[in-house]
Amino acid sequence: MVPYPSTLDVPYELVGHVAWLIYARRRELRSPWRELSCFQQALLALAHLRKNATYRQVGAGFGVSEATAWRYVDETLDVLAAWPPGRRACTRP
Repeated sequence: MVPYPSTLDVPYELVGHVAWLIYARRRELRSPWRELSCFQQALLALAHLRKNATYRQVGAGFGVSEATAWRYVDETLDVLAAWPPGRRACTRP
């Protein structure tokens, strides 16, 4: 599989906000070093969701294994699911 650069059509602010939520979660858990930064993890998860790419495809694009990509997406979805419902309603277009 050959990775290639691509453009993701989501606002930069969204990636930054999701990265901030991931950062807060990692601090809460006192999580050790990770292969990807919080911003890269947010970007990986959003790329998976937005482009409907497989874990293998997004993992290759970010230089991580399929299993690591799966864990990062799963963790990001948990972080987003824990976000209070009232705040989610504020972000709808």
